[in-house]
Amino acid sequence: MATSKIKKGDEVIVIAGKSKHKKVNTGKVLSVKGNKVVVEGINLVTKHTKPSQANPQGGIVQKEAPIDISNVMYLSQGKPSRVGFKMEGDKKVRYAKATGEIID
Repeated sequence: MATSKIKKGDEVIVIAGKSKHKKVNTGKVLSVKGNKVVVEGINLVTKHTKPSQANPQGGIVQKEAPIDISNVMYLSQGKPSRVGFKMEGDKKVRYAKATGEIID
């Protein structure tokens, strides 16, 4: 599998989908699995839970659902940016194409 350009902990902005025009359309990536990402506070769904040991009350819980990785874009210094790879010495690093900033 190819290296993902978006990783856990990155700050991203939603560029497509139902969360695009919301007041808060940016957030931190909580997890990446395949071509889906879970972003903090984005794509919230309501889930009805049964009472359990962990949650004895049960009820309605809001949680983040996965969104396709193609619908988010990396945020570099407040600007949406594509992510590229380049060699820094003998190390392969990610960098933001809009600002030229090295991510990691």
